[in-house]
Amino acid sequence: MSADARVSPAPVGLSRRARHFVEVHGLHVPGPDIRPFRDVWLGHGVPAVEIERAVAFQDRWGGIALPPALAYEGGPRVLAPDVPEGSSEEGWLIPAGDGRVSMAYGFMIGPGGEFGIHAGRWTPLHADTDGWVESLALAHHASRWAKTITKVTGDAVEAVALEALEGYEPVPEVQGITDTWWRGDDSLIALYRGEAVCLDAPQCQEAHIYGGLDNWGLRGG
Repeated sequence: MSADARVSPAPVGLSRRARHFVEVHGLHVPGPDIRPFRDVWLGHGVPAVEIERAVAFQDRWGGIALPPALAYEGGPRVLAPDVPEGSSEEGWLIPAGDGRVSMAYGFMIGPGGEFGIHAGRWTPLHADTDGWVESLALAHHASRWAKTITKVTGDAVEAVALEALEGYEPVPEVQGITDTWWRGDDSLIALYRGEAVCLDAPQCQEAHIYGGLDNWGLRGG
């Protein structure tokens, strides 16, 4: 692997755990600069402010390829913006990168910078892309170091959610909206509800429960 392909340094503002994840496991993939398309997009009615949002996303995350997520069919193959898409009901959404497989939904950046999925319905997963990346880093660490891993799907997730709300505290760095992470004394719970909400398919919700973790995995700094 070429040293030039490494992501170093990682975008500022991430936790220590997420910086390590991006710099060690992420790659920079060459891609087109969207700035030359500005005039064309303006001519097609895309507001200038939305183009600037797409450019800002490109400058922070564009071309970064991360290991597959444990949900959402792995997530975007490479984080890369494309022409913003508008609707009167949901505002403007910016494509965040193509999926790794053919999918029923796309990965988008929402009007307020949220990271989420869209399939006729906009469903924000995290408050921004940093939160999505933090969740990937947390899942990577937890799946490697947990002594036990339990996966729950469908209606059974509701009981897990109640346990998390009562006995755990939210993991703030993932900035969860539809998807959330919760931590206990030596365990983590990831609640993935985005597909269930976006596709109106309750059977798609999942909970991943990681037990026997060290403190660094729980609090990544």
